[in-house]
Amino acid sequence: MLLRANKKFSKEVSLFEPIGVDKDGETVSLVDVIEMENKEALETIILHQDIKELYEAFDTCLKDNEKTVVGMRYGLYGGKEHTQREIADLLGISRSYVSRIEKKSIEKLRNEIDKKGKKSTNIKKV
Repeated sequence: MLLRANKKFSKEVSLFEPIGVDKDGETVSLVDVIEMENKEALETIILHQDIKELYEAFDTCLKDNEKTVVGMRYGLYGGKEHTQREIADLLGISRSYVSRIEKKSIEKLRNEIDKKGKKSTNIKKV
């Protein structure tokens, strides 16, 4: 009976069980190999997801003049980055007004992204 009970556990493998030795003589476990392989790939996927969320928030929550200022200021959609002074001259408004628009727009984007983050967090908890 004990042999039958242990048989179902014989195919289980621990991530922390040693699977070999590295060139320095240190024990290597499966979790070490998994962690090392795709760190950069995971970071790249997360970055692309964050950029996608930023552009979605940009398109949905900003007014046209806010999109223009933020888009020019940060070079969005492959554009060139501009200073507040350059934007002010191009749009015929004051630099301080560009600054206020930029600050207000960034806050809107932050709130929109936080709101979406809370929604996805609530979905995960359910």
